[in-house]
Amino acid sequence: MKTETAKQKTIDMLMEAGFVLTEEEQERVEIADFGLNRLEKEGLQLITYENNDYYCAKELVLFPNQTCPEHRHPPIDHSLGKQETFRCRKGKVYLYVEGEDAAVIQANLPREGKEFYTVFHEIILHPGEQYTIPPNTLHWFQAAEQGAIVSEFSTTSRDEYDIFTNPHIRR
Repeated sequence: MKTETAKQKTIDMLMEAGFVLTEEEQERVEIADFGLNRLEKEGLQLITYENNDYYCAKELVLFPNQTCPEHRHPPIDHSLGKQETFRCRKGKVYLYVEGEDAAVIQANLPREGKEFYTVFHEIILHPGEQYTIPPNTLHWFQAAEQGAIVSEFSTTSRDEYDIFTNPHIRR
C-alpha cells in the first residue's frame, strides 16, 4: 500500500468514526511501516495532537488485522520511560504485555518476524475500554478484522528511543 493511499484510508476511518480533523492535522497523519515494507501486516497510522515536556495525546489507527510490533519505551534521562493509556474508540484491539501468557491468543502473529513476538499476556479492548501500560514494559497490539482506532494518552513521547524486539525495524 502506498503512503498516500494509507494516509487517505486513515483519514477516512477517523472521519467515519466521527473524529473531526483540521486540514493541518490531516497533513500531519503519520504512516509507520517501521522499515519492514509490509504496512498492512505490521505498521501503524497515527495523528499526534500534542506532545510536549509533560504529556502526549494521539489517535492510533490500525487497519484490519494490522499489528504494531513488539517494543518498549525505556528510561531516558530522568524519566522512567513513557507510560501510556490506550482507550479503544472503535473496533477491537488485542493488546499483549508482560505477564502470564494466555493459553491461546486471539491475535494472528505475522508470518514474517513472528519470532520477535515474546509477550502474550492478553488484554482485549472494546470501544470504551482502556488499559495503562507501565513504562519500560514490552508490548504489542493488533486490530481485529474490522480495524481499530485507539486514543493514546501518555507521558512525553520520544519514539526515536523505542526499543523493538525485531532488530530489522527502523524508525
